Amino acid sequence: MSRFKRLDALDVAGKRVLVRLDLNVPVKDGRVTDATRIERSAETLKTLAKRGAKVIVLSHFGRPKGKDPSQSLKPVAPALAEATGLPVAFAEDCIGPVAEQAVAKLANGQVLLLENTRFYPGEEKNDPAFIDALAKLGDLYVNDAFSTAHRAHASTEGLAHRMPSAAGLAMEAELNALGRALEHPERPVVAVVGGAKISTKLDLLGNLLTKVDALVIGGAMANTFLAAQGLAVGKSLYEADLLDTARDIMKRAKESNVTIVLPRDVVVAKEFKAMAKDQTVAATAVPADSMILDVGPNALADLAAHFESARTVVWNGPLGAFELPPFDTGTSTAARQVAMLTKIGQLVSVAGGGDTVAALNNAGAADDFTYVSTAGGAFLEWLEGKELPGVKALESA
Repeated sequence: MSRFKRLDALDVAGKRVLVRLDLNVPVKDGRVTDATRIERSAETLKTLAKRGAKVIVLSHFGRPKGKDPSQSLKPVAPALAEATGLPVAFAEDCIGPVAEQAVAKLANGQVLLLENTRFYPGEEKNDPAFIDALAKLGDLYVNDAFSTAHRAHASTEGLAHRMPSAAGLAMEAELNALGRALEHPERPVVAVVGGAKISTKLDLLGNLLTKVDALVIGGAMANTFLAAQGLAVGKSLYEADLLDTARDIMKRAKESNVTIVLPRDVVVAKEFKAMAKDQTVAATAVPADSMILDVGPNALADLAAHFESARTVVWNGPLGAFELPPFDTGTSTAARQVAMLTKIGQLVSVAGGGDTVAALNNAGAADDFTYVSTAGGAFLEWLEGKELPGVKALESA
């Protein structure tokens, strides 16, 4: 992932720089409620402004059907200004005369946010005419939105082929972190994969079997693997039609000398609700009227041993129903151990995916991981070994 051009390779002084960010952030009552993605890209904008660029920010927002005022990026401009400490002007369009006039007014070091690129169907279609209209506004292109890199859209992929381009600082940090985790990792590598369904993570599991030394399977996915071994899982969520698939994954893991780690003991309850009465049982003794909602202490001891011997940990998905106390115990305990080992320099830890970020934040562990990706779909596709169009375009720019 080192073939892309870095930001400091561009001569930006006096140039109009189109910067693709992911500003698709939660907004309530006209205010941004989670500015994490904005804050991660703030340094790129500040660096460009300090070096005398005319900074023009592009982003999508939601899934509008045409020019929908409720999907405007205008409420995001104040949050962008707060994160960067710079005034941020707003243009009511992203192409055409309105956008062109706003860009023409920019002085060196100033920042302009353009309206939602998805107000035009040409954005998602990667339409050459729409790319031309965007390209008319800039001299250089910087992509700082890894979270949209799995989409070949006009502002995420098309522009990189029309003008000198580089990765932004957040994009560079993400690519470097991911490269350290699976492309050139320190071994042993342990991957933690949790969540509800194997069916949504078949490509991920298949790719990880070629990359890691141990594969920890948690959440309801683990129930399917336990059932595939002939164990009764009571009323637990599992995929009965994927038992053969689970057995095939275990067979391939054995052939690849990859250790599959499943829970030896589990925490069960008769109800799926917070503070439901629970008990810890062996994975071989799940009551018929109960459901598995978390891993048990013996399972956590097994994980601790794997983490202690690991040099790299890649994490996607919770180990149990972390949103319902006390069934967050397993995920939180394991996450805190990985965070501690990372903090003392014993391993590199990279995590991502929506539920994963929420679970690590719930555990108070996220800040001590080497890198926590907020990218969602792009992070998953990277884990699956897929080529990301937005990254590929920068490599060939």
